Amino acid sequence: MIRIEHLRKEYANITPLKDVSVTIEKGDVISVIGPSGTGKSTFIRCINLLETPTSGQIWVDGECITDKKCDINKVRRKMGMVFQSFNLFNHMNIIENVMAAPVDLLKKSKQAAYEEGMRLLRMVGLADKAKNFPDELSGGQKQRVAIARTLAMDPDIILFDEPTSALDPTMVGEVQAVIRDLARQGLTMVIVTHEMHFAREIANRVFYMDEGGIYEEGTPEEIFDHPKREKTIRFIKHIKVYETQITSKDFDFIGFNTGLEEFGRRSQMPQKAIYRTQSVFEELCVQIILPTLAEGFHLDVAVEYSQDEETATVQMKYDGPIFDPQTSENTLSLMLIRNAAESMVHEEINEEGFTNLVTVKIK
Repeated sequence: MIRIEHLRKEYANITPLKDVSVTIEKGDVISVIGPSGTGKSTFIRCINLLETPTSGQIWVDGECITDKKCDINKVRRKMGMVFQSFNLFNHMNIIENVMAAPVDLLKKSKQAAYEEGMRLLRMVGLADKAKNFPDELSGGQKQRVAIARTLAMDPDIILFDEPTSALDPTMVGEVQAVIRDLARQGLTMVIVTHEMHFAREIANRVFYMDEGGIYEEGTPEEIFDHPKREKTIRFIKHIKVYETQITSKDFDFIGFNTGLEEFGRRSQMPQKAIYRTQSVFEELCVQIILPTLAEGFHLDVAVEYSQDEETATVQMKYDGPIFDPQTSENTLSLMLIRNAAESMVHEEINEEGFTNLVTVKIK
């Protein structure tokens, strides 16, 4: 139904979409998840050309909508979109909001549009609000009206851009219930959402977006239970990361430790885990690894904390000859590390010039 080839979108100072190629089949319900700023909303806005792609092609039902000859308004009639904000016309009552586009664009009679509009309002549980105005409704009710208005155009595809993000938590469920009903009807939907339980429950496919594209995709079970790639794992397991690059033996050790302390507190790490992580960093990095490295070295440090599992991990990648810190003659530092660590593992790697990886799991 939708085929996207090498989609790229650039702005003046950022490129949220670098190279996206994917196919969305008829009847797919796709949850699009990922951190803020990874191009999720840009992705679905490009699908119906609310954002003009910098390059690439988008095909809908065999028609290339990025072709300048395409009548995009005709295509959009079959592709509805529900936004974070409701975008209702405040000077019209609810049934008039739902009727407006079918009458103006589809040239339906007012009677036919009214009957269909009332049917849709009954479907979303708001038939009794037909004569009310938008400012008389709650946020959840407004969003349900927005969905009914979109359905009034009889779309083949609906794009949802964070449909519950502007709502009070008590109103989220009522909008999600309507979207679940649409999924049961076999409507093709692409849903950008930050509600992970909903994303898993509603979808047959999940796109995790990062690094300018679809970083990982799969079934809800694959993405939420068995993610394969590093950033997906971090996101799904609520893993917070504190990273730094060290290229000099005279680096700001105090600044790193202060930043690590702040990171730990923000991530709700127990104070004991913060102290142990600082101890491991000092003994492993400063006392054991750095003295072995030649000038011009590169050493990357990543401290991860999983809020779900309440575990902290320190990873260090460095170049140069293969060196397992556990073979160091610095027995005092090794003893201090073992007192703070549950395990320490060294691996030989070949990753972006790095040759060594040490992973320490904090007690």
